[in-house]
This record gives sequence, C-alpha cells and structure tokens, in this order.
Amino acid sequence: MPPVARREARERALSLLYEAEVKDAEPSRVLEELPVPPDAFAADLVAGVGANRARIDDLIERHSIGWALDRMPSLDRALLRMATYELMARADIPTAVVLSEAVELAGTYSTDESGRFVNGVLSAIAAAVRPDAGPPG
Repeated sequence: MPPVARREARERALSLLYEAEVKDAEPSRVLEELPVPPDAFAADLVAGVGANRARIDDLIERHSIGWALDRMPSLDRALLRMATYELMARADIPTAVVLSEAVELAGTYSTDESGRFVNGVLSAIAAAVRPDAGPPG
C-alpha cells in the first residue's frame, strides 16, 4: 500500500476509534454499523485495537508517566491505542514510520503539546515491544 494510502487509512481508523471512544462503543461495533466498510488497513487497525484493548491500555498506562489514561484527551488516547497496536502487531511497518505518522496526526488533529506527548509515550512503548528494532527514528 502506498504511503499516502496508508496515511489516509490511519486518518480513517483514527476517526473510527475516536467515534467509538465518544460513543463508549466497542470499535468492532462501529465497524459493523458502517454503510461502506473502510479500507482493509483501516479496518485492521480498528479491529486490532478493539481485540487487544486491555494489553494496549496497560502498555500506555505503564509508559505515560504521570498521566492516567482517563485524563488524556480522547483523541490522543485513540491515537496512542492505534499506534500501540501497530507497534505490537504490525512488524511489517517500521517503528520510525509508526511514530512519525502518529506525531503528524497528533499535530494535525489534537493540541499543540500532543505531538511531543505522543512521541514520548510511543518511543517508550516501542522500546518495550520492539527491543530488537533499536531506537526509533
């Protein structure tokens, strides 16, 4: 899949995960209710977050020093979940790409501080789940 298509799929997945968050619904339910299914990569990200949410949330909480998951902005939480799933389950995507895309999405859709926060948390998670990959970026 070309980088532009992946970026668009990540944006779509982020919007669906945010929707699930706001509706307090399971991500799989949000996918099922769509009149037109999203691209396969976006669907994989959304379903993967839903299926692995407990482990994902545990990783985020352990690596977001000083931040409880429920205190984070909803969009940042959805973005961290999506990127953490990519780090855990998508070894075909380089760590630097996962982090770069997440930081870019945070900068585009969230607060001015979100990019640095997302980068810091995901860098720590990447070191834990991909120790053989070396430092990100």
